[in-house]
Amino acid sequence: MRASLEKLPHEVAAMFDAVARRYDVTNAVLSLGQDRRWRAATTDAVDPRPGERVLDLAAGTGTSSEPFGARGALVVPCDFSIGMLTEGKAGRPGLPFVAGDAVRLPFADASFDAVTISFGLRNVVDTDAALAEMLRVTRPGGRLVVCEFSTPTWAPWRTVYTEYLMRALPAVARAVSSAPDAYVYLAESIRAWPDQVGLGRRMRAAGWVGVEYRNLSGGIVAVHRATRPVHGLDRGYTDAVDARESLHKTLRQH
Repeated sequence: MRASLEKLPHEVAAMFDAVARRYDVTNAVLSLGQDRRWRAATTDAVDPRPGERVLDLAAGTGTSSEPFGARGALVVPCDFSIGMLTEGKAGRPGLPFVAGDAVRLPFADASFDAVTISFGLRNVVDTDAALAEMLRVTRPGGRLVVCEFSTPTWAPWRTVYTEYLMRALPAVARAVSSAPDAYVYLAESIRAWPDQVGLGRRMRAAGWVGVEYRNLSGGIVAVHRATRPVHGLDRGYTDAVDARESLHKTLRQH
């Protein structure tokens, strides 16, 4: 399967079904242990608060979802791979896993305070439609956080990284993954993905505002953060949102 931004959903789902059994272990090995740091940075960017509803898309086995629940948020892990959901439910029965496609989310408008997706947006059949769907299910003033592979900012490091992706990654995957051929596709999809500025541009085009990003591991990964604008709301609701944000900011400072 060759990488392309023109993806067939059933092929991608089947690929993730095949790697589900050893997915978390393989990711830890291939990232040289950096996946924990990336997950922590994503959790901090989402800034989940007690009682908030957080949608974790492409949640896989739920590894990325647990930190949100640990901070008191009501997290909903969502994935379109039945294999991933099965593995996740077996290992984390307390999480309310939901089957869903990022371009047709099974949730009502403005259902969540925050939506996040880690290492899954580039595998969605229609990136722009997915960003628009995330906007739809996020409350006005709510947050989006996208953690995704990106483009290293230092040219020599970018060369080393590209060599690792195309040569070492498939070799390592053959040793530790339950479906190593899938990681050839994943490596190619990373190379085909937009850089930090390009992804930010697409987020803004989908209607998100305040788009910003933070590079991790020299730009191998970037965490983008944005907000759903508050449009057409009465003054009372807007004031309530502002007051809540101000209160949370004050509490974090003490």
